[in-house]
Amino acid sequence: MNSEMSVLYLFLEASFVVKFIMLLLIAASIVSWTYIFQRGAALRKATNEVKEFEELFWSGADLNKLYADLTQKDDLSGCALIFCSGFKEYVRMRKTASSSPESINEGTYRAMRVAMSRQVDDLEQRLPFLATVGSISPYIGLLGTVWGIMTAFIALGQVRQATLQMVAPGIAEALIATAIGLFAAIPAVIAYNRFSSKVEKIENTYGNFMEEFSAILHRQSLASKSEVAEK
Repeated sequence: MNSEMSVLYLFLEASFVVKFIMLLLIAASIVSWTYIFQRGAALRKATNEVKEFEELFWSGADLNKLYADLTQKDDLSGCALIFCSGFKEYVRMRKTASSSPESINEGTYRAMRVAMSRQVDDLEQRLPFLATVGSISPYIGLLGTVWGIMTAFIALGQVRQATLQMVAPGIAEALIATAIGLFAAIPAVIAYNRFSSKVEKIENTYGNFMEEFSAILHRQSLASKSEVAEK
């Protein structure tokens, strides 16, 4: 491709509508890549936090001590935050004499469910934007292509003798819009699918921990009730 038919030359010579579409798609691609790096780092951090907490939790640490240690931190997230939310509610409800093991278990589970929902919402941030870019960018690029080709043929109709050299630049600049649309869409779709799968896996891990921790607290409630009845 010579200098007269370079991508930059075709962009500068494009019509206002096609040029605007190209700039829009380039901006969407830049924002998408920014979110891809941000979400990738956030999900890796969440995965590592889950592994670290599960190792700590299942190591046999005392729940009261574990809760006291975790509440000293300012940036709780993931399973640690779910654990603290559930254990805090468990301790609060146990202080109420009228609370049965079933009501304690229900209240604890509800508190953990709210905490988990907030964590999943945080993990899913920016994913809708990636899905939107991935789904509409090819169509926006196609719109630029159709507009550019239409403009080229309108200009071609105003001359007596049409040549390939006359119509080629207009068609080339129009096709660039489609190429940019695909360039923006493909990474966004791949990232969205990959991140959605990771979020689902982390959410399942949160849910499994909730079930297991809720069962542990329920057994403790029943044991405490039996001790009180024996006295």
